[in-house]
Amino acid sequence: MTNPVEAVRYLWESASLPSQALSRLVLSEDPDPSVNSSFKLGSAALASQVHSVKSAIALSEQTVAVDARHAVLEFRSEAWYIVNGRLPSGSLFDDLAGLYKTKDNSYVRLHTNFPHHRQGILDILRCEPTKEAVANALLQWNAVDFETEASSRKMVATAVRSFAEWDEHPQGRALANTLPVQLIKVADAPRRKIAGTHGHPLDGIRVLELTRVLAGPVCGRTLAGHGADVLWITSPSLTALPLLDIETSRGKRTTQLDLASLEDRQTLAGLVKEADIYLQAYRPGSLHDKGFGVDNVMTGHPGVVYASLNAYGWEGPWKDRRGFESLVQTATGFNLGEAEAHASYAGEDSAHVIPRAFPMQALDHAAGYLLAFGINAALCKTITEGGSWEVRVSLAAVGQWIRSLGRLDPMVAFGVGRPFPPHTLPQDPEITVLATAVIQLASDKPAIEHHDMTAIRHAAILSKTPVMEGQAPMGLNVHEPVWLPRA
Repeated sequence: MTNPVEAVRYLWESASLPSQALSRLVLSEDPDPSVNSSFKLGSAALASQVHSVKSAIALSEQTVAVDARHAVLEFRSEAWYIVNGRLPSGSLFDDLAGLYKTKDNSYVRLHTNFPHHRQGILDILRCEPTKEAVANALLQWNAVDFETEASSRKMVATAVRSFAEWDEHPQGRALANTLPVQLIKVADAPRRKIAGTHGHPLDGIRVLELTRVLAGPVCGRTLAGHGADVLWITSPSLTALPLLDIETSRGKRTTQLDLASLEDRQTLAGLVKEADIYLQAYRPGSLHDKGFGVDNVMTGHPGVVYASLNAYGWEGPWKDRRGFESLVQTATGFNLGEAEAHASYAGEDSAHVIPRAFPMQALDHAAGYLLAFGINAALCKTITEGGSWEVRVSLAAVGQWIRSLGRLDPMVAFGVGRPFPPHTLPQDPEITVLATAVIQLASDKPAIEHHDMTAIRHAAILSKTPVMEGQAPMGLNVHEPVWLPRA
């Protein structure tokens, strides 16, 4: 694939959606280069967001227009917002997270954003909680040995690999022919009946979202933008990540349930019975152990769409391995490939490059939009042919798709790219002001102060039902765990 149109058609046809819908799609100019990357991240941004919108309105007669530069801006939406006129303070990453050199002259990347992951890494290294101490301790380890030890203790760290090394790795081979979005019919069910409405495409659809960090919340935010009632459920035992949570909560309602509690599991089970979509992005198997795996949810609930996101896919030796965007980039070859391309541009020795990350969380954002695409495509199938459906998206398979889009010449990628500074809000019409006062659903919830949030609006322009911006709850436990009346 060499351009966004081909990328759109490839995924659209893989989901067997009506091809005539693509005739009502208007794309702006070629989106690459748009950031300092040798990969076609602009094309990935444009194609994935087009899919999330077009699939939502596949059965309607609307035209969709997507501006390429706007789509790329939205791929870093967590860096483009202000609350009450101020940029959010702090870092997206813990101070110990990042890239470290190892004894074998390679590198490992650590993810320590959650306290238990941070402490687990320190327990392995037996060192003080400082970046210098961690760096010195990792010089006593070979990269793959540390990756293996971390995984055995259910921690998150990965060794740097080249594309060639990943392609020969057992997990790379297991993913070789995997589509970035998999739709699987798992049970028979009557065709879904839809009311004749001129409202938003997902009006009346209930989404139960159990996700954290970025890709899953981006998916839920996208579904909310098309009218779904999205109830975002998080665990009170996991640390909040306000820099991400606030922006990705737009349009949703938020509540918390402790699934170690029988009472809260019963509450969740009641919500599941009335849900149309069950969206989850937790560690593989963790929800199944608590009675909320795909088989559990499908039982007695015909017509549901069960959507899952994981790091490395559903086949192969790493299918149960924990992972995050930064680690998947590192493991699958992107960091080394990006570094080698930049070294070529800068005239440096490519044999001694320092791995280089994407300038944005591209795998997370692309996965979030493609997960929304898969959910909408599955909903279409419940209408046209019936059944209960499972949707699968992994960060590694999305990365494989981004690789398939091709590369840019390093002189183009880094010489004339248009990078977006991480903390400068662009003065463009893509900005919108969101009123974030929250209407309480129960009197026992604390009062919520009024805030004004300025953020990048959704990139797609729909001819009949503009994407809804909604409100931003500004917290993870603002609402009661109940559904709103159906539209």
